[in-house]
Amino acid sequence: MEPTALSPSSWQFWALLSASFAALTAIFAKIGVEDIDPDVATFIRTVVVLMSFALLLFATGRLSAPGPVSTRSWFFLVLSGLATGASWLCYFRALKLGPATLVAPVDKLSVVMVALFGVIFLGERPSATGWLGIVLIAAGAVLIVLRR
Repeated sequence: MEPTALSPSSWQFWALLSASFAALTAIFAKIGVEDIDPDVATFIRTVVVLMSFALLLFATGRLSAPGPVSTRSWFFLVLSGLATGASWLCYFRALKLGPATLVAPVDKLSVVMVALFGVIFLGERPSATGWLGIVLIAAGAVLIVLRR
């Protein structure tokens, strides 16, 4: 049986939680970066994330027996980590320089880029309504940052 959209076993549930935490991240980061260098702020955030995940994995017993990880997985996870670090550095620098209400929507153009990269590199094919949504996200980000 297919889980409902708000069931903890559905991807929609976790995606909505992700969006909620990402929104809080922008607000907390904007306040936190006010009086310090954005690269130092990114480092602090990274240490907190690392410690949090280490504690989670330790508490659940998954740190002691992670299972085999292929070379391919290592390669792409390292690339993903490097991209995450670069994204965070740029995001905190943007938050230091601009308002969260403008920085976050431009940052969410990543949704549009994921769709394009998914088509190019993964062979994914969004539906017509999917493409409409992607175009609307892009248009919304542009409208938000346009000067009145």
